Amino acid sequence: MTAQAKLAPVVAQDAELARLCARRDPAALRQVITANNQRLFRAAWSILKDRSEAEEAVQSAYLKAFARIGEFEGRSALSTWLTRIAINEALGRLRSSRRRQAHLEARGVAYLDSYREALMRGSEAAAPDAALAREQLRQMIERAVAGLPQGFRSVFVLREVEGLSVEETAEALDIPAATVKTRLLRARKKLRDALAPDVHSALAGAFPFAGADCEAMTERVMAAVLNG
Repeated sequence: MTAQAKLAPVVAQDAELARLCARRDPAALRQVITANNQRLFRAAWSILKDRSEAEEAVQSAYLKAFARIGEFEGRSALSTWLTRIAINEALGRLRSSRRRQAHLEARGVAYLDSYREALMRGSEAAAPDAALAREQLRQMIERAVAGLPQGFRSVFVLREVEGLSVEETAEALDIPAATVKTRLLRARKKLRDALAPDVHSALAGAFPFAGADCEAMTERVMAAVLNG
């Protein structure tokens, strides 16, 4: 079966979901938001490297997407369409941030990046003695990925963490598939110096956006879409 044939049922289902979302059907909206929260968050974080900024970018992306979801033509999966919108939103915020930084520096104002004390911590706490080693490993992974150049970081997160195919990643980032492959190879090479080979198995739990965070995002977007 060809990739196009495999995609056909998904696209048909997505088209129906998009139609229901355009009618502001609460169940469809909740299904789409909940299913895509983590992927969109990870994609936005790969660009912004800040949890709060990434959450704001994702929420804004949802609102923009639902405002024009009637335009969804089913040429790709709905999740890919949403991911591209989230990436564009994050890139726009990054450009605005850089312009503000340049303006401040031009005026001689010291510009300091303020990062949260713990990068990308999850929302659900575990017993300290049971989770300490896992938490330290997760932080090590996230710091190493955060240190990658932006173009490499976005490709790595979408391919290795989120599990998108080369083609899906290329479409989401609007770059050639060959560029995705090259950047992924280079990202892996850079990470090998910081991470042990068996760390890959822990990536699925990195950059969590679940539990209370996921639910809160869903409720905020639902309220904005249905009451806006």
